[in-house]
Amino acid sequence: MKTRFLIITFVLLSYLSMTAQNPFFSYQTWSTPHGTYPFNEIKPEHYMPAFEEAFAQGLKDIDDIVNNPEAPTFANTIEAYEKSGKMLSVVASCFYNLASAETNDELQKIELELSPKMSEYSSSILLNEKLFARIKAVYDTKNTLKLSAEQSKLLDDIYESFANNGANLSEADKSTYKDLSKKLSKLTLTYGQNVLKATNAWTKLIEDESLLDGLNEDTKKMLRDNAKAKNEDGFMLNLKPTTYIPVMQDCNNREIRQELYMAYNTRCIGGEFDNTEIIKEIVNTRLAMAQLFGKACYADKSLYKTMAETKENVYNLLDQLRDAYMPVAITEYEELQKFAESLGFSGKIQAWDWSYYSKKLQEEKYAISDDILRPYFELENVKKGVFGLAEKLYGLKFVRNENIQVYHSEVDAYEVFDKNGKFVAVYYCDFHPREGKRGGAWMNDFKPQWREGKKDSRPHIVNVMNFTRATDDKPALLTYSEVETFLHEFGHGLHGMLTRCQYSALSGTNVPRDFVELPSQFNENFLGEKEFLDTFAKHYQTGEPMPLDLIDKIKASRNYHVAYACTRQLSFGYLDMAWHTLTEPFEGDVIDFGNKAMEQVKVLPVVPNTQMETAFTHIFSGGYAAGYYSYKWSEVLDADAFSVFKKEGIFNKKVADSFRKNILERGGSEPAMTLYKRFRGQEPTIDALMIRDGIKK
Repeated sequence: MKTRFLIITFVLLSYLSMTAQNPFFSYQTWSTPHGTYPFNEIKPEHYMPAFEEAFAQGLKDIDDIVNNPEAPTFANTIEAYEKSGKMLSVVASCFYNLASAETNDELQKIELELSPKMSEYSSSILLNEKLFARIKAVYDTKNTLKLSAEQSKLLDDIYESFANNGANLSEADKSTYKDLSKKLSKLTLTYGQNVLKATNAWTKLIEDESLLDGLNEDTKKMLRDNAKAKNEDGFMLNLKPTTYIPVMQDCNNREIRQELYMAYNTRCIGGEFDNTEIIKEIVNTRLAMAQLFGKACYADKSLYKTMAETKENVYNLLDQLRDAYMPVAITEYEELQKFAESLGFSGKIQAWDWSYYSKKLQEEKYAISDDILRPYFELENVKKGVFGLAEKLYGLKFVRNENIQVYHSEVDAYEVFDKNGKFVAVYYCDFHPREGKRGGAWMNDFKPQWREGKKDSRPHIVNVMNFTRATDDKPALLTYSEVETFLHEFGHGLHGMLTRCQYSALSGTNVPRDFVELPSQFNENFLGEKEFLDTFAKHYQTGEPMPLDLIDKIKASRNYHVAYACTRQLSFGYLDMAWHTLTEPFEGDVIDFGNKAMEQVKVLPVVPNTQMETAFTHIFSGGYAAGYYSYKWSEVLDADAFSVFKKEGIFNKKVADSFRKNILERGGSEPAMTLYKRFRGQEPTIDALMIRDGIKK
């Protein structure tokens, strides 16, 4: 008896010691500014114990709802469900943000271990019959409840999330769905990790500097630094955007460009990190899941909550844009072919030639290039411009706070205040590439926004990018595209920061996929406006503002090769839809299938044995399955929305206030089209986009 008591005491003391040392167990009492994460205290070994405890707490929250003896009501069932699992949200938000922005071998190992556990936890809730019975009981009496628009939307979303995840399935099908969900979770995770590993694995050391003729000194300095970081002498190429883009644009050596292109576009095709078989398993698993619900294909199951609603509407948009832009794209290609030939090039322009000759033609036509523009886009000035735009439109002020802990020394943390000095949000920004950061750029939240009574719990938002670094003798000077990307992700950030919803499940960017890109793509429009450029585009050495003739050239060149860019995006949309409108399991050749799917909008010659789908993380591991079309859908929206600003003035406070109140603040609290029409007064058309792109006069 005494021995048993000592064992129990030891176990209890061990648990108390573990919880005392694990910051996640005291998340409700963090004394950090605004309750931000104490990143300095969080270690990899803290995650799994915290997840296990969070799972237990989340399931207890569900048991409390299910076992409530009172009849189901909106408050004791729907609101209680929306508030459940708070600790899991805290732990998962930290972990998955760092798994993308600051990962390592330990975190990747945890991610693999965690994947089936997360799937099991989710399935155990979504397939809980007693919980769904209570939700359905409230849903069936919806018309008698006198709910607000936001409450009604929450009820609809929760009911549909259960129904769309198997709650109405038979017991046998529920078990099958649970197994398929677990399998899909692991497959998509492995796919994404393979892309990151394959991207990091490829390098090429160049010792002969003459092979890099055409690259500017800043790029060559970066390549030297890459080599030094690997304890090598020379110039190290890799597949990160900061290397890939300038080499493809500027390197005179065609063989180097071709080798880099082939390395980039054969990532995960065969070899150690092969994704071709994983793609088959992913699409077949998604198809099997959809067919459990009586749907012909995955797109039919996936599109029900979007603005597009059906695959027919998606194809209608893609086809309209294809018909309008493809003839112009072919003309652009023919023009570039003739230009290259005038410079002595023989043969047909290939994929590794396009960026190189396109940049040279742009420079000839508009006397403009990144080398000319970079000195006016020093990162600190760009930040002032981007933050200043938010101040002009919405009255926001960004104040850096070094007392807010960050997950990496390169990350900056800001407090955001409104024009009256009221706290709005915490904003983190992370600008430069690292080994532990995946490629691309994105926005996420560390903490969402919600209201409880009179308390408005404000969000913590992060923007992550992969921009050009400073060198020993120059600050970080961004390309035009990088500034545009910053504006894009900051638009997502504003959507997250300005939200004013009652429920976190509906706040910020919790909106349909084909609506979520509106605030981000809308923000990009300002970069073509002199009034905006005048606020920050100053030469980093002289402080002189960007000359008017240079601004005019930017505006004149904005539609340069716009049709090619459109058809490239359409090709990704068609590829995505081809995979997710399959009605039979796929056992064919992945590369051949992808090339055929993109053929109708192919401008450049097909390069044998290459395909981007093996590294197309958006649709195979990033949540955009049957949803990549949303970038073009949102582009139609953003052009239509910005046309109002163009008409009334780009800094017009009345228009900006309407955009803020009807779009940015409302999250997903009402149907997306309802919100858009409230701002715009009508449904969008493609006319504004075609006019902006110069396709329609």
